[in-house]
Amino acid sequence: MVARTFPGDFVWGSATASYQIEGAVHEDGRGRSIWDTYSHTPGRTLNGDTGDIAVDHYHRWEEDFDHITALGLDAYRFSISWPRVQPGGSGAVNRAGIDFYSRLVDGLLERGVRPVATLYHWDLPQEVEDAGGWPARDTALRFEDYAAKIVGELGDRVHTWTTLNEPWCAAYLGYASGVHAPGRTEPAAALAAVHHLNLAHGLAGQVIRDLAPTAQLSVSLNLHVIRPDSDSAPDLDAVRRIDALANRVFLGPMLEGAYPDDIRADTADITDWSFVLDGDEKLIAVPLDVLGVNYYSTTRVRTWDGVSPRPNADGHGTSTHSPWVGSSGVDFVQQPGPYTAMGWNIEPAGMTELLLRLHRDYPDLPVMITENGAAFPDVVSDDGAVHDQDRIDYLHRHIDAVGTAMDAGAKVRGYFVWSLLDNFEWAWGYDRRFGIIRVDYDTQVRTWKDSAHWYQRLTSTDTLPDGE
Repeated sequence: MVARTFPGDFVWGSATASYQIEGAVHEDGRGRSIWDTYSHTPGRTLNGDTGDIAVDHYHRWEEDFDHITALGLDAYRFSISWPRVQPGGSGAVNRAGIDFYSRLVDGLLERGVRPVATLYHWDLPQEVEDAGGWPARDTALRFEDYAAKIVGELGDRVHTWTTLNEPWCAAYLGYASGVHAPGRTEPAAALAAVHHLNLAHGLAGQVIRDLAPTAQLSVSLNLHVIRPDSDSAPDLDAVRRIDALANRVFLGPMLEGAYPDDIRADTADITDWSFVLDGDEKLIAVPLDVLGVNYYSTTRVRTWDGVSPRPNADGHGTSTHSPWVGSSGVDFVQQPGPYTAMGWNIEPAGMTELLLRLHRDYPDLPVMITENGAAFPDVVSDDGAVHDQDRIDYLHRHIDAVGTAMDAGAKVRGYFVWSLLDNFEWAWGYDRRFGIIRVDYDTQVRTWKDSAHWYQRLTSTDTLPDGE
């Protein structure tokens, strides 16, 4: 079989997030974030783990950038910590925070790596949450001000500005199920948070257009591939309902300038959507240069029989609270395996399906895979190596699925593996490892897993060898 080859200008990268890797939470004027509060609340994270130290990237970034160079990456996607730049979420900037991210950007440019900066990867300043958080409109306005300050400093040195990472998680997991910070379980607040995150995207997007006109503008969405458990009309309607909550509630306003009518009807018992003011949808629809797509697994739904246990936050098992507000009458079906260590099913065909849907619906909009990867129970061999063939198989199959979509016309411009490093995996603490580089959390020593060596071969040749 002929090995798959990607175009020479295809972008190979990796991704991280500030709270997951930086540590140094009390240094150089950084303010408190909702994840500082959440992780220090007993019972919220596995083993009581926090991001206080994480993988100490704040002090070890040059070493980590040497790994980026050795991997042959074209681009590196990182996030900026709002409370490190603007500690209380409003007012004056923290110069030490600005300088840190300026050093990161310059360090990447010196190494010939494109900086891809995400403005928000879930670490909201605690003072902003205390004032209402994302359910409050003022948070979107504060975000616009924060964006103006950091983009005004870093500007066009950043190749691509990403406004938000996975607003679905920030809204639904943070405010509906409570399994992410700030840990609230308020369905109406979650839908208000959806809108104000969308609004924040639009406002910040216009700031980027104004202050960094030659930079690329993007947003990263964890779009869901949703399948019916049967071809029955009720199960197909369950797909429609969840598609509205998971996908079209973001794609509609961001790319079409309007929320889908059906989501308002489906959630009428929760909210009247009065938080959407005249002109908001137009503000949200700032034109994008590229759409970021995060993909890990698929979702299967059916009509709920009123008896079966309801799903937990990631669609598996049971929980008192579900993120799927407005999903009354929908049951989430356990997917067939195999599974990653997160319990997520492995289905590369879903990647192709999602990319072709986007190509069908938005044929002129380029796409970038801004996250894809897997956690597995990595084992350190006696020689110190990590032979993570399961991760290599996962990456190989998903990157091949991207190529299949490209063969069918999808405009995919690049792929960012999640993650560069093992790190703080939110409520799972340090128990789940996604990195292609292993981190010993006691010593902070970095070690390339076999998947890192495999990815290095891919980036150097643009060729995906068959069967590795």
